[in-house]
Amino acid sequence: MFAVVRTGGKQYRVAAGDKIVVEKLAGEAGDTIALGDVLLAGDGAELKPTDGLTVSAEIVAQAKGEKVIVFKKRRRHNYRRRNGHRQQLTILKIVAIGEEKKKAAPKKAAAEDKPAAPAKAEAAAETAAPVEAKKAPAKKAPAKKPAADKE
Repeated sequence: MFAVVRTGGKQYRVAAGDKIVVEKLAGEAGDTIALGDVLLAGDGAELKPTDGLTVSAEIVAQAKGEKVIVFKKRRRHNYRRRNGHRQQLTILKIVAIGEEKKKAAPKKAAAEDKPAAPAKAEAAAETAAPVEAKKAPAKKAPAKKPAADKE
């Protein structure tokens, strides 16, 4: 089975056991991550629906790419700038393709178990209300008298 995933603004065709080099992802070597942005999945010539499909991968290493020299020059103006850049990369090993997203349900349950968060929001709203009440309404400038007629 193969899948086409998008990460770091690029698309990669992956299968179980493949190693790919992608833009830097958060995590340490040995961590398992789920790539949820699956664009296409299939088995041989058959395509499969990608709804809720994820690709799980293990981080092999965090690395740096080859050095790229950035050289700017404007002729006849004595302007030369030389900079180097090494892109931060993550090496991934694809573990499995086709796992359903299971992390959505625990996040909802965790949100319901924490009643302290709304209490903090209410407390913040109560403290914000007196601050608004202290603000005096903007004073309007007194109305101007009409100019006297000159005779």
